[in-house]
Amino acid sequence: MTLRTEILAAANDHIDSGTFLSELRTAVSYPTESGKPEGRDALNAYLDDILTQLLEDMGCAVDRWDRWDGSDNSFLLGTRMESPELPTVLCYGHADVVDGHEGRWAGGRNPWEVSVQEGHWYGRGTADNKGQHLVNLAALRLLLAHQGKLGFNLKFLFECGEEIGSPNLAEFAASHQDELSADVFIASDGPRLNAHTPTIFLGARGGASFELTAKLRPSSYHSGNWGGLLRNPATTLAAAIGTLVDGHGRVQIPGLLPVALPGSVRRALAGVEILPGPEDPAVDEGWGDESLSPAERVYGWNTLEVLALGAADLENPVNAIPGTAQAILQLRYVTGTDTNGLERRLQDHLDAKGFDMVKARVTTVFPASRLDPDNPWVAWASQSITETTGTAPAILPNIGGSLPNHVFEDILGLPTLWVPHSYPGCLQHAPNEHMLESIAREGLQIACGLFHDLGQAQVPVLEQRRTAAHA
Repeated sequence: MTLRTEILAAANDHIDSGTFLSELRTAVSYPTESGKPEGRDALNAYLDDILTQLLEDMGCAVDRWDRWDGSDNSFLLGTRMESPELPTVLCYGHADVVDGHEGRWAGGRNPWEVSVQEGHWYGRGTADNKGQHLVNLAALRLLLAHQGKLGFNLKFLFECGEEIGSPNLAEFAASHQDELSADVFIASDGPRLNAHTPTIFLGARGGASFELTAKLRPSSYHSGNWGGLLRNPATTLAAAIGTLVDGHGRVQIPGLLPVALPGSVRRALAGVEILPGPEDPAVDEGWGDESLSPAERVYGWNTLEVLALGAADLENPVNAIPGTAQAILQLRYVTGTDTNGLERRLQDHLDAKGFDMVKARVTTVFPASRLDPDNPWVAWASQSITETTGTAPAILPNIGGSLPNHVFEDILGLPTLWVPHSYPGCLQHAPNEHMLESIAREGLQIACGLFHDLGQAQVPVLEQRRTAAHA
């Protein structure tokens, strides 16, 4: 039995013995809700009792920055340096969770206690993100236990504010580039393509949210007396939105789209199928840009969604033309999309279409980023996962949602590999969030295989160093 096989077998035992589930139960019991003031004490305790202890037990030096630079975010970094000649990996996780939604879980489940039912491990944070970072920490510990070393240098960064937008994470990374320097970034968050397919994603789409407001008059006026004489703001707003995105979900402004779908992205997505699970909605036929495959639409292209739309009182409508209508829209976008001057460009477009009475206001913009699928680290990780599972992983250029990937790629300049240990139906921000035992098992084996292989000689950074030295 090779050392790699031995470590993978130990990963199985770690699940079968209930050791991992016990650790997950303990982690979930800390109500680390970053959106609530009382969650701050739980976060501090989680850093002290769980993360610091695990990292120190692995021989890491631990540094901590509470409410860094006056922000609502705290950071913890565990560092184990074995040799400057070895590759260095930066790992990442977040200690915070969203609101627990007590009283809304099926069967009276307590969000702060792990409930087990038919291979589902229910509890707040099981999928996002405690279960996922505990898998990676367990893999690192198993590697140390079986070979007495990692074979690479480790830096493991945790933040306490991902669920509230990662405040000051970018500024923290920019101010601590030396402490966070590495050769590759490997982390686990977000979902796999589906429950059965090992997945690597290489970045995240960005998001730009904006308001459209048609405020035409301070009062409403009787629809019988004034209909046909007064412009209706709701009708106007609906028509204005239709010039941005049509009734079939197709973006109408070239300036809200990337220039092209790169060949490397198209090749990576060529075999990817969108297969909704039993709890997921069916994919709507005829929605979105039909020149693109479903996978290209969500993982390689932009979408413009209306998040909210209203005028007057929908619960108690009256026979009157409303004075104001408002909508909230969000552009989910990939790299290659120009968001500079977005508000001005939106307003210029509306004005040109005759909707100058509709005012655009951009509220938030967060960046898109992704690693090129042709980067050699992608092939390395794919080969490792294939060897572990017997199945080639799905390679997604980016997930459809958003994560702070730009911090690690753009600010720290790292190739970014995300290997998720969850799936789309995990309900991570809702009642009944859960981790699947099957994914925890396979995810732990995948992580053990990746970290074992990172400690071997054939990794891209060492090949690059040899080439540079020879030159």
